[in-house]
Amino acid sequence: MSNVTNTGRLKLTPMRPRDPAEPARVASMLELFFDLVFVVAVSTAAVQLHHQMTEGHVLDGLLHYAMVFFAIWWAWMNFTWFATSFDTDDWLYRVVTIVQMGGVLVLAASIEPVFADDDFRLMIAAYVVMRIAMVTQWLRASRSGGPHRRAAQTYALGIAVVQVLWIAFIPLSDTDFAGYLVLALIAAELSVPVIAERGGTTPWHAHHITERYGLFTLILLGESLLASANAILKAVHDQEELAPLIAMAVLTLVVTASLWWIYFWPTHHHAIGTLRESLRYGYVHYFVFAAAGAFSAGVEVEIDVLTDHSKLSEMAASFTVTVPIAVFVLGIWWIAIRQCADRVVNTVVPAGAVLVLLDPLIPIPITLTAVVMVIIVAVLVIREPQGQQADLHGAAGVSH
Repeated sequence: MSNVTNTGRLKLTPMRPRDPAEPARVASMLELFFDLVFVVAVSTAAVQLHHQMTEGHVLDGLLHYAMVFFAIWWAWMNFTWFATSFDTDDWLYRVVTIVQMGGVLVLAASIEPVFADDDFRLMIAAYVVMRIAMVTQWLRASRSGGPHRRAAQTYALGIAVVQVLWIAFIPLSDTDFAGYLVLALIAAELSVPVIAERGGTTPWHAHHITERYGLFTLILLGESLLASANAILKAVHDQEELAPLIAMAVLTLVVTASLWWIYFWPTHHHAIGTLRESLRYGYVHYFVFAAAGAFSAGVEVEIDVLTDHSKLSEMAASFTVTVPIAVFVLGIWWIAIRQCADRVVNTVVPAGAVLVLLDPLIPIPITLTAVVMVIIVAVLVIREPQGQQADLHGAAGVSH
């Protein structure tokens, strides 16, 4: 809970820094509500990626997906790290957060025009709305931020400047050099936290942050479970491909469960002790999150191939599944598993990810992928560090 009471006629709580060692800190109901709108955005992005890949436009689909997912991920991540430090949960904080949620919904509506027509205008407008809402939050935090006042002001100024540049980009979005401008603007966005935190890191709560990332991962893995269910639904209506579709549904469930197991094997809060570690953890999660979303799209592509509704070859379709799995596993290994694992785990996990990546070159790629993922999970269970189970149960006790 907030460490001060409501004051003044406006009944606002001074936005003072939260205690980074606060016991029993868990995701708030507002944060969980906030995540719901991202379910819509992620699902829409995955659907559009699926459509482009199954039509054979793999490169265009991946480029559009990468840009759209950056907007989704960056908006979610910025709110998450701000909330861990300055959440007051008063009425103004809730209203500004709901404004951000409105921006996410508009962003979700803008995804189809991006994929279909390279039209980024609505997406940029929605994105700027979300980011300006964050500017107001940081300005408010700067008033009561104490030693973090300078960092809060730097965040507000940096975000505002980059949003002006995004608006200036709109009339240039259909030029030949638009892609380079987008990369420059993304680099500018990514640099704001690096610059702001050098003046004194904001008081993020390690358990709270890793819980929030875990919850968002569950949202993304839920998209894969939906793809598994879709395979079953299509099998019911397609008796000719009944066995392959049911097999695809089972294998998708096995792989999704394995991804879940791998992600939640280490105690992630140990991975973000310093500013450098927190930046690595936060930024590499872009690839982890994007891969999880792309995996569900790849499963849908595989289903289309099985039912003769895709222009891709069987091998190309298999890569749309195995590449996201490999990226997900390698990303989590790099930022969370590597530093708390022994030599066996640090050999098996990356080697397994590479083997999964190469699976489409083998006659039964998806089946072998599931087998490899189960082997990785088995090794993680056998080689689990002593005391980690107690640590995980202790964290669960704090969270609940």
